[in-house]
Amino acid sequence: MGLSLIPSALNDNVFLASGNVYTNMLLASVTAATMLVCVALSIRFPRVQKLFKTSSIVIALLVGTVVSNFLGIFDWQSVVQAPWVGLPSRTVLHWGIHFDGAAILTMLVIYAILTTETTGTWFAMGAVTNHEITPRQWNRGIIGEGLSCLVAALTGTTPVTGYSTNAGIISITGVASKRVFVAASIWFIVLGFFTKLSALLAAIPAAVIGGFFAIITVTIMLNGLNVIRRTETGESDLYIIGIPIVLTMAMILLPTKIVHQAPQMVQYLLGSPIAVAAFTAIILNLLMPSRPKAWA
Repeated sequence: MGLSLIPSALNDNVFLASGNVYTNMLLASVTAATMLVCVALSIRFPRVQKLFKTSSIVIALLVGTVVSNFLGIFDWQSVVQAPWVGLPSRTVLHWGIHFDGAAILTMLVIYAILTTETTGTWFAMGAVTNHEITPRQWNRGIIGEGLSCLVAALTGTTPVTGYSTNAGIISITGVASKRVFVAASIWFIVLGFFTKLSALLAAIPAAVIGGFFAIITVTIMLNGLNVIRRTETGESDLYIIGIPIVLTMAMILLPTKIVHQAPQMVQYLLGSPIAVAAFTAIILNLLMPSRPKAWA
């Protein structure tokens, strides 16, 4: 009789797991569909373009959150328990300053990865805005990246970097004004002290974020392809571009058991497919000869 209960328990677990999968799929689909409807309305009716195209991501986020609340997925408990206002509690004054050789070497590798990733983001931003980035802007961007990471470390948070999702958001909303980003930064700094708002954003289910993020990643991919298309490529460039893409897919499918058995520094690299692809592209670019592609 005990053996007969095992399949029943397994079936219940499988049913609950499949139910969660279907619920998340429904939630992501509703969020993505809402965003597509907003973009379609902005294209179809130019008079409401500023409303639906500019606010498409916010509208999709609100609709997905409301639907998740009706489905009983949204966690209001964490929002209720969070205080209204909070200050940073894990700053440099709390931890102190200590120097460790292994940590410094690890962070140098991580910052090199961040710089490589951000460089690709700048290329994508230039493609979206039809703007060629000047060497001065490159230098100012790298300096700004370093300063922002320094301030983040001193105030007790993780290093920050510019993500390629910004290119996708600009492509969807059509807003690329520097003033808008400066104003948004000021608002984020002010709202960052409101802990309850942070708890509210953290409570949004991952399926809602994934719903509109899937559309954003498509725009990022297409803008990246536009950058490659506009670049004059040689024979070796096909391998410099192609092999890192293959390695990125391989890192995503790599079992976590293999990653956890590797040394700590290797885990950082294996845990970041972009890092492996970036280092591979740099090495291939240095080793492979550069010459125009010959056509037979």
